[in-house]
Amino acid sequence: MPRTPLPARAAAAAARSRLPQEARRGRPPLPGPPQRAAGAKGAKTANGAKGGQVAKASNVAPQAGEGAGDKHPFLVALGERVRALRSRRGITRKALAAGADVSERHLANLEYGLGNASILILLQVAQALQCSLAELIGDVTTGSPEWLLLRELLEGRDEATLRRVRVSVGELLGTGGASAGRDGGHPPRVALIGLRGAGKSTLGQALADDLGFPFIELSRQIEQFAGCTISEIQALYGQNAYRRYERRALEEAIQIYPEAVIATPGGLVSDPATFNLLLAHCTTVWLQADPEDHMKRVIAQGDLRPMGAAAARAGLRTARGGRPDKSGLGGSAAAASREAMDDLKSILAGRAAFYSKADFRLDTSAQPLAETHAALRRLVRRALKMPV
Repeated sequence: MPRTPLPARAAAAAARSRLPQEARRGRPPLPGPPQRAAGAKGAKTANGAKGGQVAKASNVAPQAGEGAGDKHPFLVALGERVRALRSRRGITRKALAAGADVSERHLANLEYGLGNASILILLQVAQALQCSLAELIGDVTTGSPEWLLLRELLEGRDEATLRRVRVSVGELLGTGGASAGRDGGHPPRVALIGLRGAGKSTLGQALADDLGFPFIELSRQIEQFAGCTISEIQALYGQNAYRRYERRALEEAIQIYPEAVIATPGGLVSDPATFNLLLAHCTTVWLQADPEDHMKRVIAQGDLRPMGAAAARAGLRTARGGRPDKSGLGGSAAAASREAMDDLKSILAGRAAFYSKADFRLDTSAQPLAETHAALRRLVRRALKMPV
């Protein structure tokens, strides 16, 4: 009896593997990691590895001669975009590798411009980063003649001009332009943005009490919608589902509360649609802090996403004590602390350009809490034309 050809068997197996348990139970399938194309096993990728063996093949060390002087400029730029997108979304390399179903070593090579990743690998990485393949490659504005004409008009313009264009386009399309409140001033719906540990919850509650506004912590609203914690949302349903809950929570807060102080999740700015909604309907304040203050506050809160493992090791070893080194921590704890700090700085660098779109900014590391609250109070009351 003749055997079924290998590609056909692989395609059938892939089709069976894509049927989620939720579908058999009568529920819609939950978001999950991107799937490989049917028939990928047995087909060779651009770098010569079999499609079903991408992750294993990627563990091979780079070939000799692939030093910095031999890197192709396109591959270097591609790696920088991957790192920037990953930092902006607050995803560790390990988490991205798991989401894209590639080995961490292969992803590291991609980020540092080593080797030549196949188009299937790039597609998997783009899906895990929730961006288009065109954006990952670096040219999202080539889809139509109108895109090309718009790009030509906007190319070389400064940030202030581009902001005016964005606001005008938002007003033209009815999706919201610049935030506007009573008498053309700032809206009395104040949103605090910034990285975790900036002081959004503490200062936000104090500001809301001073103004007599409701205080909305968007993270708690997200958990109420989902019926589980944020960590559980991301573990069970993935980043895409979390972003949908985040958008829904913000939309409801805007609809229900004409006056409010809203503490937003640090990663909200990584979703352009949600961030546009926030900028259009709220007076936004970026709460800044030194990386060291961010880290101390995050460890004190016990909320260690996404640099959790390293920060947890640093915090735990510090609490338990141990052999001190020059940094005052045990050797492994000091290494974990440095790793967590590097992660935090990378995330902050990836988001700073987006946080800077806020109407105002305030440094929460410059002075003690009482003075910082007083400065925020004055800033917001003047913006809303309220008595100081």
